Amino acid sequence: MRILIADDHGIVRQGLKSLIEHQSDMEVIGEAEDGRIAVELAKELCPDVVLMDISMPTLNGMEATRLILQENKNIKVIALSMHSDKHIVMEALEVGASAYVLKSYLFDELIRALEQVMQDGYYLSPRITNVVIDDYVCKSRKNESTAKPKLTSRERQIAQLVAEGKTIKEIARILHISSKTADANRRQIMSKLNMSGVAELTKYALREGLTSLEF
Repeated sequence: MRILIADDHGIVRQGLKSLIEHQSDMEVIGEAEDGRIAVELAKELCPDVVLMDISMPTLNGMEATRLILQENKNIKVIALSMHSDKHIVMEALEVGASAYVLKSYLFDELIRALEQVMQDGYYLSPRITNVVIDDYVCKSRKNESTAKPKLTSRERQIAQLVAEGKTIKEIARILHISSKTADANRRQIMSKLNMSGVAELTKYALREGLTSLEF
């Protein structure tokens, strides 16, 4: 099993690598410190599994997962997170993650999660199983007319970068678009979410798990 580790904390990457190297049928073929590097390495190395930290700078693990699976649907993604919030767990599953492991139980549960996803199964940390069940029960009763506006993948990336304090020029450079386009997209996001300032957008990005600002 060929594994790519994506986490912005070097000590976590080292711990995961050490754990995996003790398994005879697993090897770490690459490491990424943010979502953009993870996307590039996944395309270059074609791992069997990506261990994806959900909260990373520049491009969060949620959007990185979406982009990786758009490029190669055969790659399995295991989401790693400190968060057990219902909407974050469900978003990870909706973008295509095959497993969601809480970091507080990471070293106890990781090998089980890896074995499960490589058998085309799914794995959820036991403490969040009820979160998923409750969500599906609630969805069956939910009035769709009250749903929040959905941002596109590009809009979510821009919202994260704005929340992390990037300027329009920096956003344009990171996303390889013009400053004019970046500014227009930012304005469109604010309009879509009915927000008037960066502070509101930052709160939104934090609430939706687009960024943690703890890098």
